[in-house]
Amino acid sequence: MKAAVIVFPGSNCDRDCKVAIERSTGAVVDMVWHGETALPDGLDLIVLPGGFSYGDYLRCGAMAALSPVMTEVKAAASRGVATVGICNGFQILCEAGLLPGALLRNARLKYVCKAVDLAVVNSQTRFTAAYAGRREVTMTVGNGEGNYFADEATLDRLEGEGQVVFRYLDNPNGSARAIAGIVNGAGNVLGMMPHPDRAFEAELGSADGALLFQSALASA
Repeated sequence: MKAAVIVFPGSNCDRDCKVAIERSTGAVVDMVWHGETALPDGLDLIVLPGGFSYGDYLRCGAMAALSPVMTEVKAAASRGVATVGICNGFQILCEAGLLPGALLRNARLKYVCKAVDLAVVNSQTRFTAAYAGRREVTMTVGNGEGNYFADEATLDRLEGEGQVVFRYLDNPNGSARAIAGIVNGAGNVLGMMPHPDRAFEAELGSADGALLFQSALASA
């Protein structure tokens, strides 16, 4: 199994993601700089990590979405390669048009960093199959712009087509319908604000994030 973590200027969870994937799955993980114009061959998983790409200037993820490597990320996603955007990575996926909606400032205009309990809304995706019927998991959030927004028609479509994957049990940032994570229509692109990379071993307070990486690579 082979994965790549995309590194943008300002990423700060890139190595966290690398270690989480390696320890959770045994996959070989390449770190790919945002300025690259090609991805490694034979990838089973691409991860856009958390952080503050380009210092969050303009809008979170807006500048990173135009990085050279994103042309290849979009092409790989269109071919069906599993692609995960975590926190800032979720923002980048939305800005790049790979997922609908946008991430706004948190409802109380404060940075939120804490453990959160999540409902697994759809356990039949390629990212959640390993949860095997578990309805609740625990991960952590760390964001100032984690407030997911989309118009009502888009939200209804996401709900109706099973694209809402995770939902906050206690909404920490004001996200519409308490949405914490969604997939695209094809089911191979996941965006989520909570960090599975900070919850992949029991010593971190939860190992629930490991199952997400295992699911993504088991389906490759």
